[in-house]
Amino acid sequence: MEVTLDRAFFKRSIENMARLIEKERDHLTHLDSEIGDGDHGVNMSIGFREVTKQLETIDEATEDLSAFLKKVGMSLLGKVGGASGPLYGSLFMKMGDNVKGKNEVTFEEFIGMIESGVSSVEARGKAVVGEKTMIDALRPGIDFLKSQTIDNNELEVFGDFIEVMQEGSESTIPLVAKKGRAMRLGERAIGHKDPGSESSWMLMNAFYEELKKELN
Repeated sequence: MEVTLDRAFFKRSIENMARLIEKERDHLTHLDSEIGDGDHGVNMSIGFREVTKQLETIDEATEDLSAFLKKVGMSLLGKVGGASGPLYGSLFMKMGDNVKGKNEVTFEEFIGMIESGVSSVEARGKAVVGEKTMIDALRPGIDFLKSQTIDNNELEVFGDFIEVMQEGSESTIPLVAKKGRAMRLGERAIGHKDPGSESSWMLMNAFYEELKKELN
């Protein structure tokens, strides 16, 4: 049976993301304090609190999933400070690009939505794998997801996708940063995890948690 994910799935997932960011705010801020401005967790919290505040209004005011995700992205873009606002805002806005006129998508379309979002983050941040950024989690993750044959094993594949992203985040620890504030530290950034790579897999994990409820 083909899996379809409706608009309510995305709304619940974003609510999950907001709760997760509140829970992990101090952890993300601690990671950022080691190599950045020390505000990643706080900025993400501010952004997702705004999204939560507006979510019902956004849901009622948008006619399709595309407009819904674009509004969520615009909210993050306007409220999340630092580099994360434009990057995460772009991620959600571009996820909606190819689903105009739709309020439910197939699992394959969902993968395509994530791919569009990741490509947008790459273009906006001008980052590639190995530069100690969120792309170290996002790009290996989406490449894995695209490489898989989906045959009634959506949950397993998405769970493996999250693991690949976590491994990508861990891979930033021994790297010298090539982008952002951490770049100024040179080799002193070695031994510290990139906070954006950590929040990236955590947000995708919120989709996974909702998928488990849908498919189990």
